[in-house]
Amino acid sequence: MKNWACTGVIPTRKSLALCDRLSVSSFCRRRLSTVLVHLKFAEHLKEAVTYVKQGHIRVGPETVTDPAFRVTRNIEDFITWVNTSKIRRKVLEYNEKLDDYDAMN
Repeated sequence: MKNWACTGVIPTRKSLALCDRLSVSSFCRRRLSTVLVHLKFAEHLKEAVTYVKQGHIRVGPETVTDPAFRVTRNIEDFITWVNTSKIRRKVLEYNEKLDDYDAMN
């Protein structure tokens, strides 16, 4: 059996009885585009899907272009903008965290 608690679709590892009540929506909430909206990378789901398809998002070291990519709880903390993303630059500029090296590129 796959460890569904680590993927985030059930809240605890204590009981397999929770697996009987799994719904499709619990899996849909773990899609990358939905997680991006939850993490405030985008305001709307359509916007999040566009960011992913255009290659602005990376999960760990890999750029992900599939909005249906399943995000586990373990890798949720490693979602970030691609270094070359203009959106990343605008976010850093807005938060006044853009350093001189980034400003040159």
